Amino acid sequence: MCDEHSGDHDATGRRNFLKATGAATTLGLASGLYIGPARADALTKAQRDKMTPEQIIEAMKEGNDRFRKGVRKNRNYLNEQRASAAGQYPAAVLLTCIDSRAPAEVIMDLGICDIFNCRVAGNVENSDILGSMEFACKLTGAKVVLVMGHTSCGAIKGAIDNAELGNLTGLLAKIKPAVQATTYTGERSAKNYPFVDAVARKNVELTVADIRRDSPVLADLESRGTIKITGAMYNLSTGAVEFFG
Repeated sequence: MCDEHSGDHDATGRRNFLKATGAATTLGLASGLYIGPARADALTKAQRDKMTPEQIIEAMKEGNDRFRKGVRKNRNYLNEQRASAAGQYPAAVLLTCIDSRAPAEVIMDLGICDIFNCRVAGNVENSDILGSMEFACKLTGAKVVLVMGHTSCGAIKGAIDNAELGNLTGLLAKIKPAVQATTYTGERSAKNYPFVDAVARKNVELTVADIRRDSPVLADLESRGTIKITGAMYNLSTGAVEFFG
């Protein structure tokens, strides 16, 4: 919600925030991906370019911490929409599952224009997604490629059960290598949720490796320290995102 004085409040809040949180400004955590109570406009190119991949990941961790505590930022989406209309400078590109319970922007308290988000069941990669990631990083300047799986994933269960349904059959085939590669002592079935979650984690690890293997563009950017490619798991029960490093 905003009223006729919201512009004044936003401007005052931004000035006070920048004066009071020199540390956050030093880290480059300004605008959309910042730590603080003030409202913000969309992330600018200058702000994004000052941030390192590690600082961007830290900002996402802080956002998830706010989400879990129920103290999400009081942001003004209209300001973010208007500020980003002429151009976008997201800090990261995410590959996440389509699961309705795991919207990355919400669970990491992100705003409009903070990230690119590729969503597909089972967070698997293909040439179209790789092309999107290459656009995000090489052409637009995103500095983090994050693959995020989640607990109790239906696509993982389907791959374990060898489910078949139209085009879904081919998608699940991309997950089956993770099923085979998962070391697990116990019942290896979709009814065993610890096994399902172990496969989901392995699927993230293999997808990160596949991205490096299948995209020389991204692999080169990472080798030069321009970007960081990593994984994460979201726990549906606790609301916590575990970053792999």
